[in-house]
Amino acid sequence: MICGIRERVQPLTDMRCFALIALTLFLMTTTARPAETKSTLASLVLGGGCFWCTEAAYDLLPGVKAVTSGYAGGKETNPTYEQICAHATGHAEVIKIDYDPAVVTLDALLDYFWHVHNPTQVGGQGGDHGPQYRSIILYASDAQKLAAEKSKAAAGKVFRDPITTEIVPLEKFWPAESYHQDYFARNPHAGYCSFVIAPKIKKLEHKLEEAKKN
Repeated sequence: MICGIRERVQPLTDMRCFALIALTLFLMTTTARPAETKSTLASLVLGGGCFWCTEAAYDLLPGVKAVTSGYAGGKETNPTYEQICAHATGHAEVIKIDYDPAVVTLDALLDYFWHVHNPTQVGGQGGDHGPQYRSIILYASDAQKLAAEKSKAAAGKVFRDPITTEIVPLEKFWPAESYHQDYFARNPHAGYCSFVIAPKIKKLEHKLEEAKKN
């Protein structure tokens, strides 16, 4: 069951110069790890609208080992997609990013967050309206909280409108139903995927490629 018809995301404020500089810095912090070095994975939970979109966006990044769509930020246990759509639990659509900190830093993942969605929009994301689509970062430690606040403050100097992103403690991450996982990869020609997600992913791929050249 789909929460209504997801409409085309509206264009964001023109931030091409900022995007190129920030993504170049991101790639500078993304370094290959020597083969003989072992690293423990870390995780980060955040949401920026439809989790099909954010999942596909973070799948592009080196060092990201897995992205799981799910729910967080609410009070009910074991929430379902139908409950989320009915605004019955207070949860947001989020993703859990499992990453190798020896390859990609927490700061880089947070900086990238401001490029994959519009953090200034109130009450949704693009054509997707409702509290489940709110911009949110859920921290699992004091270090993550400080990093999120620092990243938000830096982004706030660039965006014309105030950033609405919530920064709150992570109480519990609930994985979404199996049919939501890897949705874009498995359904690239579905209406919402082809009209909304695909153009966004193509743009992000182009920006990452351009950043590599600088």
